[in-house]
Amino acid sequence: MDLDDPLDFENEDPLLTNPIVNKKRKKAIGLDDLLTDHYKQKSQILEREKKRAAKAKKNYNSDEDENGKEALLSNIVNSCQNQMEEISVEEENSEWGLQVFGNKETIPPLVFPKLGSCSLLRSFINNEVNTLVELSTETGEAFLEGLLVNGWLSKLVLASGEVEKSIATWTFKLILYSSKEELRASGCEFWCAILSSKNEVDAVPVKIHWFPSYSDLEKALVAYGILSEFSSTAELDNTDSADRGPPENLIAWVKFTAACCQVRSKKSMFSSKEAEKLVEVVTCLFLDRRLQGLSVILHECMHSAISYFTDPEWNTSCEKIAKSLACRVPRDINCLRVVDCISRVNKRCKQLRSAVAYQILVIFFENKITNEEEILNLLITVNVKDKTCDLFRMYIYLALTENWLLSCPKLEEKPVMTEMWGVYLRNCSCLISSTDLRLYASKVRNKASYLLQGLTN
Repeated sequence: MDLDDPLDFENEDPLLTNPIVNKKRKKAIGLDDLLTDHYKQKSQILEREKKRAAKAKKNYNSDEDENGKEALLSNIVNSCQNQMEEISVEEENSEWGLQVFGNKETIPPLVFPKLGSCSLLRSFINNEVNTLVELSTETGEAFLEGLLVNGWLSKLVLASGEVEKSIATWTFKLILYSSKEELRASGCEFWCAILSSKNEVDAVPVKIHWFPSYSDLEKALVAYGILSEFSSTAELDNTDSADRGPPENLIAWVKFTAACCQVRSKKSMFSSKEAEKLVEVVTCLFLDRRLQGLSVILHECMHSAISYFTDPEWNTSCEKIAKSLACRVPRDINCLRVVDCISRVNKRCKQLRSAVAYQILVIFFENKITNEEEILNLLITVNVKDKTCDLFRMYIYLALTENWLLSCPKLEEKPVMTEMWGVYLRNCSCLISSTDLRLYASKVRNKASYLLQGLTN
């Protein structure tokens, strides 16, 4: 027994026995198989290229869709922007403001040859104290200017109880035509002092030898360049002339006019017709946006002019003033400005405000109405839902009717007018939807809703 031979149990172990390898014979590859594989690979390549082309086309169409959506969105945004710009331009064009003053005329020369011979100046020259100051007729005007600016001139004439014609005309011309601010202001204070003294019970009576007339005030306005027919503020912006615009003497003119109107009980300086023109002129001054800084003194002057009339005169004059103003102002947002500038501080102002609003409505309807009910009936028949309806004009109608009816004396006599007013307000507040994007749609709806709420309460 060979030592290297396996043991008996090792021959019996199947794990130690070598497995029999079945050797298979390789199959021979023929020409047909090669052709089949070639066409199969080519078909796969074509299929992949087809899928790749389809995917590329899909991506291209997707880009086109995205570009189309972007273009559509851009067009919508541009359209909205253009509409907003148009609305903005229309709103800017609807701002109130007119050019009241045009080119100025030549100011009359301030030459006063008779001033040197006035009694007041002669009393100073003939005084023995004059040997120290050496006052003469040549230097007399400068001396009087010093007294005027320092306030001594008014004290002297009040003490003497007399205002000479030369002094009165000199100070009046300084108010209207002087280029020096201190002389204008001092001259105005001088006249206010001597005119107000007439209203004081215990004051010494002052005899004024000369009073200015309405024609003198009117000539000053003509020299300032006041226009008989107003033009828009846009036309004013296109002019660069230094001779255009409000005059620097206008403040003194307004204050002096107010002082003259306040002494009606002592001295009637204007006729009723002239006082009507004054109220009209002062009201028109509110239309110039450059005069907004004078609103306080303009209101004071208007109230003084309205108070100038007696009770029998006022009812007739109020209607005349209203008709004249209605014919003079344009039929746009400026007519609302005219009504708004007339305050409601007293019964007369309220009456004038209502009358002006009514006469403007009559002008809007081209004088085709004969009574108040016809105005309300025409307003009710307007179809505010119609896209062609001019809501800007409806807003003007709404504001004018409100101001007219607030102080209308016939409103209590005719309850049907209140009912018609309520119907008109409901039409404006309910028939205009909140999604209506027309210009002034929201303003008309909101204003009508507010007024309707006050009417029902």
